[in-house]
Amino acid sequence: MKNSTTTNITEKPNTSNRLTTQRLVLIALVTAITCILAPLSIPIPVSPVPISLTNLVLLISVYVLGWKDAAVSYIVYLLLGAAGLPVFSGFAGGPAKIAGPTGGYLLGFIFMTILAGIFVERFLENRFLIVTGMILATVIAYIFGTAWLAFQMDLSFTAALSIGVLPYLPGDTAKIVLAVLTGPVLKSRLKNIR
Repeated sequence: MKNSTTTNITEKPNTSNRLTTQRLVLIALVTAITCILAPLSIPIPVSPVPISLTNLVLLISVYVLGWKDAAVSYIVYLLLGAAGLPVFSGFAGGPAKIAGPTGGYLLGFIFMTILAGIFVERFLENRFLIVTGMILATVIAYIFGTAWLAFQMDLSFTAALSIGVLPYLPGDTAKIVLAVLTGPVLKSRLKNIR
């Protein structure tokens, strides 16, 4: 007679909420990639906000890490930059960068990562909904960034929008497309490695 209190030893424990070594390594790896790619930026003459790869890294990171770990990775990146490491656009660092004209975008990216990641996790098989979620998430980052830019530069919201968002729409659209195309591939490759 089989004892009903014994557990099946072939069952794998639910590790989705445990901070495993593998999760820590992936979070650290994505943080390192953000620290390498985010400083690479292109200043544009019409705006104090440079073209940056930060949002592309974040949109891909939600596939690799999930929204919670992607948000943790980005917050670690922010803390490293706030501590003075030159990881922000233009190889800048320190609290002055967060308090400066582009600080609203840096903080808005936290919410962008969370919302985009939730859409990726909930609608993994539906690219249309993922793109919709990434657009909404980008809009949230734009709102934070534009509001702070307007405050910092004593501009109207509309004027800040014209220099802090409009020049970036084509590039950010391309980043969303690139993230939606490459994110699932990276996720699949990592799953095969595990």
